[in-house]
Amino acid sequence: MTRDENPRQNVTFPSNGNTAHGYLAVPAGGSGPGVIVIQEWWGLTDHIASIADRLASEGFVALAPDLYGGKTAHDADEAGALMTALPVDGAARDLSGAVDFLLADDRVTSATVGAIGFCMGGGFVLSLAAQQGARVSAAVPFYGVGPGTPSSFTGLTAAVQGHYAEQDGFYPVDQAKAQEEQIRSESGAQVEFHYYAAGHAFHNDENPMGTYSPDDAALAWNRAVDFLKKNVS
Repeated sequence: MTRDENPRQNVTFPSNGNTAHGYLAVPAGGSGPGVIVIQEWWGLTDHIASIADRLASEGFVALAPDLYGGKTAHDADEAGALMTALPVDGAARDLSGAVDFLLADDRVTSATVGAIGFCMGGGFVLSLAAQQGARVSAAVPFYGVGPGTPSSFTGLTAAVQGHYAEQDGFYPVDQAKAQEEQIRSESGAQVEFHYYAAGHAFHNDENPMGTYSPDDAALAWNRAVDFLKKNVS
């Protein structure tokens, strides 16, 4: 499935009195359940846009908010600087506005939205689900790290499916397993974490760090899509 097979566009949407930007991919059929795609620390790259396109090819209306205002990173030092400089509260407002945008869009057929995110975006997925309560019905973090990760999950009601690496230097597997148990005990939500014999960012086929694992990526993606289809309607 190429990106040109789904209608897509750059969009703007209101967010706490300001204007946020994002990339929207719509299924060829014109409508479907809504899913928010949250970027890695590299920014809203072609890879993240391709994730939105892949979700559109699965029948979702997928919105990837641009948390860096058009900036993207080309190496880890630059990515770390952009992530560190990101105002967490402002990013959370942008993501809240993205939920509003999807739920108000006539092309979105679901009464809730799902959220999927990677690296920094995986942390924000959990934060968004905790903030938005019942408006987010499925949260899918991939190796979630960074300043957007919440310290408490008491407001989270979404079903959670996590995808984490066993050889992750950014987020050691024992910390991921501790987070899994914290989410389960604090939220009471449906929680399932999957662990892969891979390194950080194993799903990113354009990963400059070279840890892409095709087999693990394919397995995790199929699990994530099935989970979103089951829980976002």
